[in-house]
Amino acid sequence: MMKESPSACISLKEGTHVAKCVLMPGDPLRAKYIAEHYLENPVLFNDVRSMLGYTGTYEGKEVSVMGSGMGVPSMGLYAHELYNFYDVDAIIRVGSAGALPDDVHVRDVVIAMSASTNSGWQTSFDLPGIPAPTANFEMLRTAVAAAEEMGVRADVGSVYTTDFFYHPDKSVNQKAKDLGLLCVEMETAGLYLEAMASRKKALSILTISDHIFSGEALSAAERQDSFHEMMEIALKTAARAKI
Repeated sequence: MMKESPSACISLKEGTHVAKCVLMPGDPLRAKYIAEHYLENPVLFNDVRSMLGYTGTYEGKEVSVMGSGMGVPSMGLYAHELYNFYDVDAIIRVGSAGALPDDVHVRDVVIAMSASTNSGWQTSFDLPGIPAPTANFEMLRTAVAAAEEMGVRADVGSVYTTDFFYHPDKSVNQKAKDLGLLCVEMETAGLYLEAMASRKKALSILTISDHIFSGEALSAAERQDSFHEMMEIALKTAARAKI
């Protein structure tokens, strides 16, 4: 029997299900790549709106991978439905970001401890003050340990989630850099806020695809296919997560 979400954005194919932990790249084709190259016996569970989702196994543990789309609203929609309608306990964002500091470079891995944001989503929780979108510590610690085990240098710290790919204020990136934020991206704060509201777990692991100030950048094909260290750290974290 097929199971469809209230928004009809997720519709499980007959006989399929979603694992307790889901990796979420923004690009559904990256989800397909991860499933085909890293998971054993991947099965397609969703293709509504071409937002591909697969479930398979990694290191003997069941793991799903599904695209999130671009931006906080898209991430928030899919994360909310996975957490609340498909019994998912943890989501790991695997995505690209633009570096801010001089010592963070293209292809570096960033593990987001927290995420500052300009997104209006933070005001919808009606908290007196400003929420602090934060990663699950157990998953963060597991990811850092996995990176160290692999010999991968990972920068751990705060990132900046923006609703603007083209911000009208040309000084905003410099302001983010001055605050010590590691990179700019478009989904992490939305995921962390949704996880907090749903009482679930979340982590964001990013690969630097370009540097905001130096102009160094990877091609679209390289972004889709070459983020192996980030993917393996995320998969090891998913396989070892206490869920």
